[in-house]
Amino acid sequence: MRLSSMSVAGSRNARVLDTNILVRATKNATGPAREVLTRLRSEPHRVVISPFVLAELERALNYPRVRAFHRLTPEEMQEFVADLHQLAEVVHPPVGMPGAAIARDPDDDPIVQTALLGNAEVVCTLDRHLRHPDVAAYCTGKGIQIMTDLELLKRLRGEQP
Repeated sequence: MRLSSMSVAGSRNARVLDTNILVRATKNATGPAREVLTRLRSEPHRVVISPFVLAELERALNYPRVRAFHRLTPEEMQEFVADLHQLAEVVHPPVGMPGAAIARDPDDDPIVQTALLGNAEVVCTLDRHLRHPDVAAYCTGKGIQIMTDLELLKRLRGEQP
């Protein structure tokens, strides 16, 4: 489902899964990231991504160590990315859209922008830059929680509020 850069579906059950989580959620994976993605496939949940996330995911899946670990063929990698594209709501942050200025890793700004534009309540990541107190405070002020895959999985299982 494609959304314009300024339109978003209604509910706040939206989650942005950072690339480091998506890489751990491929079809051959068995850990918490895979279960998170599986649980988010059904209502009332929404996964929000952007072209930046999809491009970063394609790049990461092609790293030799990732390919060796996940044992995915190039076709399976393309299928995974295409499946995410179909599953998720794709938002298109405008160039220059303000977001949290993550001084240590400006490449993470598009993740925050995706969450803002997608009206997400959670960014699921293992990235220490996104979990930095300044970034977390910025996101909290916008109604977005930064969570690990384990934290989000506990919430999805009803084990924590």
